[in-house]
Amino acid sequence: MIQAMHNARSPFALANIRRFIAFRVFFNARFYYPVFTILFLDYGLSIEQFSLLNTVWAFTIVLAEIPSGALADLVGRKRLLVATSLLMVGEMALIAFVPVGDSLLVFWVFLANRVLSGLAEAMASGADEAMAYDTLVAHGDPGDWPRVLDIQMRMQHAGYLVAMTVGAAVYDPGTVNRVLAWLGSAARVDQQVSMRFPVYLTLLLALLACAATLGMRDPVPAVQPAGERGGTMPRVRDALRITLRAGRWILQTPFAMAVILFGMAFDHVLRMLVTLTSQYFRLIDLPEASFGLIGSAVALLGLVVPRIARAMVEKNSPGRNLLWVAVIAFSSVWGLTLFIPWFGLLPMMTVFVAMMFTSFFTSHYLNRIAASNQRATVLSFKGLAFNGAYGLIGILYALLIAHLRHRQEILHPAAGRALVENRAFMASVDWFPWYLLAVLVLVFLACRLRGAVRDCGREKTSAP
Repeated sequence: MIQAMHNARSPFALANIRRFIAFRVFFNARFYYPVFTILFLDYGLSIEQFSLLNTVWAFTIVLAEIPSGALADLVGRKRLLVATSLLMVGEMALIAFVPVGDSLLVFWVFLANRVLSGLAEAMASGADEAMAYDTLVAHGDPGDWPRVLDIQMRMQHAGYLVAMTVGAAVYDPGTVNRVLAWLGSAARVDQQVSMRFPVYLTLLLALLACAATLGMRDPVPAVQPAGERGGTMPRVRDALRITLRAGRWILQTPFAMAVILFGMAFDHVLRMLVTLTSQYFRLIDLPEASFGLIGSAVALLGLVVPRIARAMVEKNSPGRNLLWVAVIAFSSVWGLTLFIPWFGLLPMMTVFVAMMFTSFFTSHYLNRIAASNQRATVLSFKGLAFNGAYGLIGILYALLIAHLRHRQEILHPAAGRALVENRAFMASVDWFPWYLLAVLVLVFLACRLRGAVRDCGREKTSAP
């Protein structure tokens, strides 16, 4: 990997490509991820507040996704990525230094954190990929994009591996105190102190992300160069024009629509299952101490899967790759319904594999066919579809689990609360294979009506 990064004839000789990879690592490999839920609770928030805050986060992304993509195409990708990094600094600084004790203050600070985080996620979506791909178009070979994605995803998952391991360790006061004692220090910390350590480390990553984006250079001029026209309304009209043009292009380009719709179909189902992993692991008798190791194993998978995906896009048609993802995804989701003790870990690992394939393929095919002057906007439409579907399945799942819980209470009135919750959860997983199948059938029919099924048999390489 390192040799590839330093090969002078490789795409990694381009500064923008290296900075794109660095930004992806610094922005995504967050040290608090392994303790995400309990971090909120240890700050004094309730589980209901935690759920509400993450709903706000999801809706912020959906609302900001398309405007941010249009802004990237309008004012330049570098400006938007610098703003994204500054938002990350702001969101992390808020919770790094907020005093605990006043639950109302903590809630409002975390609400601001979730809004800033959602804005940052939306603004990063599409702009960073568009910056990197346009760099290859202007100064390299666009055919190297699968190589860039390969290295980027592998390094990002290496970052996950470090973040999962270090973040969980520094969060635990017992581990921190043992390290301090080994170093000969008499200092000791408690949970209220150590819980901020993953946040401090992520704040440091935010500053590194700022450094990475400040050094970027837009490879192509923005649609509306800064300073050429003044006033807010002209910019708003231009952003709206770019958005409508990109949306119209997607609707008129069956292959692009197929990539987004099939990617959305897989992503929102698999992502929903990933959010339920801890409860699933408990029900297949895995000890909680193993959860961190499992997360590290997933990160290690991320070092291998992108290389396989790269080979697949080079050798297979989009239709064949779609079939592979469908087989892996459906067999994985069906395998989860069996709840096999210990060995039930295998289908969950292949769920992560299917997610990685989906991410790689959608990025590769959309970047290959989208025009440079609307690439970020097109990628933002993809993000909007993915996050909108994820929000929808979250609502549907909440309704389903409430129905199944009520049903279990009727069927087993003497059962305890934990048993009712576990039975309802297991019954809810049984719905996922059929839901995935139904969504795929609907997407297939919609794409067939638009002639996109035929287009999937060969790769589209020309931009509009």
